[in-house]
Amino acid sequence: QVQLVESGGGLVQPGGSLRLSCAASGFTCSSYGMSWYRQAPGKERELVATITSSGGSTNYADSVKGRFTISRDNAKNTVYLQMNSLEPEDTAVYYCKAFRTRNVYWGQGTQVTVSS
Repeated sequence: QVQLVESGGGLVQPGGSLRLSCAASGFTCSSYGMSWYRQAPGKERELVATITSSGGSTNYADSVKGRFTISRDNAKNTVYLQMNSLEPEDTAVYYCKAFRTRNVYWGQGTQVTVSS
């Protein structure tokens, strides 16, 4: 059974940090590109960051460049999103996605709330 399970979300003050994790099971995660998306209330889901299957290349949305870092540990079938200098505008449900050719898997999401 294919599963992506996100964790690490929560409530944090502006300027704070969180690290999200996405644990994969039921497929060979190391063969898949991985992305983090987010969706704020009333807004469309947007791409936050992507990492290639080997971890050798990453891309970020302009809004998070320099603040967020995506990484992966293929031995643990886990992808991470380190989020620093968080802003209220980062408040959203964060989703993990695995993709390879026609195969796409999504996690259920984890809530991140940035508020004082």
